[in-house]
Amino acid sequence: MDGCDGDGPAVLSTTEKTAVAAAVVAVVRRFQIESAARRMKAALSRRRHRLLLQRVLDAPDCITTSQAVVQLCAAIESGLLPRATPRWWMRRRAGGTWEDLRVCDDAIEDYFREKLRMSRRVFMEISEPCAPHVQRQVTFYREPLQPEQIVAYALYRWATGDHPYDNSTSSFGMGRTSGVRAVRDVTAAILRVYGEKISWPTGVRKQVVVDLDLRVHDVFVGYPGSCHNIRVIHVSSLSRRAEEGLLFRGPPVTLPGGVTTNGYILGDNGYPPSEWVVVPYGGINQHPDEERFDTKQKVAREAMERAFGRLKGMWRLFLWTHKTNLESLPQQFTAVCILHNILVDAGIEFDENLLWEVDANGVRRRVDLGIHRPPQAVSMLTSTRKAHALRNALARRMKQV
Repeated sequence: MDGCDGDGPAVLSTTEKTAVAAAVVAVVRRFQIESAARRMKAALSRRRHRLLLQRVLDAPDCITTSQAVVQLCAAIESGLLPRATPRWWMRRRAGGTWEDLRVCDDAIEDYFREKLRMSRRVFMEISEPCAPHVQRQVTFYREPLQPEQIVAYALYRWATGDHPYDNSTSSFGMGRTSGVRAVRDVTAAILRVYGEKISWPTGVRKQVVVDLDLRVHDVFVGYPGSCHNIRVIHVSSLSRRAEEGLLFRGPPVTLPGGVTTNGYILGDNGYPPSEWVVVPYGGINQHPDEERFDTKQKVAREAMERAFGRLKGMWRLFLWTHKTNLESLPQQFTAVCILHNILVDAGIEFDENLLWEVDANGVRRRVDLGIHRPPQAVSMLTSTRKAHALRNALARRMKQV
């Protein structure tokens, strides 16, 4: 710089002044060019919008289309229709088992059977009618759980027996509270939608009636395990319906000796003989007719063991003893019995490997279904003459077959 003596101000030389002036001119010129380009782009955009609007106005169905758009926007804003795109501040949900179940490939069928005990087709047939009963509302804080995801979680928990909730909810992208609510809502939905799947709808004792096709006809749950079978059957609807003549609707059949019946249930020696519950003779040194009857009656009652093996093997949550809400457990078990009937009707085969487990010592053993218990003593004084007559008539008819 010229004129700089160390004490006075610095003075630019002519060359430096020329360079600064050229730089300022270049910046101003660049700004003017960019401003002109922006104005031109804005003008082109406005022109394009005017042309598009004119084309819409010239269309014959312009008014109808505009009204439809306005109505659609109003429906979305009022919450009648869920928003396709969630708010940016919504918390996204994790994937895990649910995301694996959503994959569509050749291996998904085996995965569905492993995790949910059924094919994808049967799962969709079950979940679709239940969807309106478990639908969640759209919020501004988190993406709502899908109905299929809610149903799948309840089935997964019943099938795997995972306990507590924290072990299974994380793999479905939900918290513990959401898991508890999902099981509760799916239970209520299944009972509401598929209640007719059980034809006699009515430490916990379970009383279940099945037929030879392994379908559950009646289930009564809710009494402590120490409660006697007689007490349970008397407080259930079976006894009342039998006394009112509403339990069996089939035509009467005449047996040897003129005994007539329109139906009966086979039970073990934990129940007293009655006009509608036929139990074995029992005892030692039996008459050949009594021995034959007890053998065939036992073979027929094995349907209960097979049905319980299939039911508890598939829905392993009910294999274990665990603390739970006694108000919800009977409903959950009834819902599982309904699912059992649906899968039987759908022809879903049972994997016998589900009846085996590996214990803490690494030994493979058969799971305890909780049905091989010695029958509680019953006094025959409660039996009636008609009950013995029915059993004797059945024994004589078996001799003739």
